[in-house]
Amino acid sequence: MSNPILALDDVSKVFGRADKPVYAARSVSFALHPGRTLALVGESGSGKTTAARLIMREYSPDQGRLLFHGAPLGKADSKALKAYRSSVQMVFQDPFSSLNPTHTIRYHLERPLRLHQKGLSPAQRRAAIVELLERVKLGPNLIMDKFPHELSGGQRQRISIARALAVNPQVIVADEPTSMLDVSVRQGILNLLNDMKSELGLALLYITHDIATARYVADEIMVMYAGQIVEWGAVDRVLDDPRHPYTRLLLSAVPDPDRRFDDIRFADELGRIEEIRAQAAKAQPAVSQVGENHFFRPMPA
Repeated sequence: MSNPILALDDVSKVFGRADKPVYAARSVSFALHPGRTLALVGESGSGKTTAARLIMREYSPDQGRLLFHGAPLGKADSKALKAYRSSVQMVFQDPFSSLNPTHTIRYHLERPLRLHQKGLSPAQRRAAIVELLERVKLGPNLIMDKFPHELSGGQRQRISIARALAVNPQVIVADEPTSMLDVSVRQGILNLLNDMKSELGLALLYITHDIATARYVADEIMVMYAGQIVEWGAVDRVLDDPRHPYTRLLLSAVPDPDRRFDDIRFADELGRIEEIRAQAAKAQPAVSQVGENHFFRPMPA
């Protein structure tokens, strides 16, 4: 496997009082590699978005390091920060609020080109906008001069992806990019993310609560709860043979068309939800390897 573009190394982020800390991220480590997708899965409040904000430098870690091409990214100068921000782009959850309703699609795509590729002429910027729209499978002549409210949710999310691609990033952080879209258009966005990964060699962090879509797009998966990564590895190994009780609890809630309604996978976990949550929220420093590229943290007794 190639060297990672970006990595979190034993990163923690703590909120609250010193005598009652709340760990939004606890000793989190993972790496993003070119041409591969890592899915970060967990319920709301598990710490997924905190991890994204640490990567986007909205938060500074209280412990650990953010590594970019192997080098720590601490208090970098403005030039280094600009290079990092153009290399690491985010696609947000809500396609309805992530675009400014007072500006056209042309404006949304031209602005990052003006900021990050200042040497382009007007004709070159227009050609770049056309190429971006074609890459996300939208007709430039039909879309370019429209306003966001004139587009569907799926089209808006494609514009958000095109805007992220405008600065030639190396990493895309996609935070629940399909959760607010109709089921009928979700697969199109997922296919687009897969195409970006393979054609452009991007590293993709796919954040979701939906295990089914994680399996569809990801090469590897990390299950997060209470700020900790409790199980991780190759997506098929983790989802076909989950070892952490919390992972099993998540999977028990996923409908399986091959099973009878009363034949729930990992039904035992459903009978002790609160026990699992309470135990999984405690620090779990130990790591067990159960197979090639498959790890989990045993819960404390």
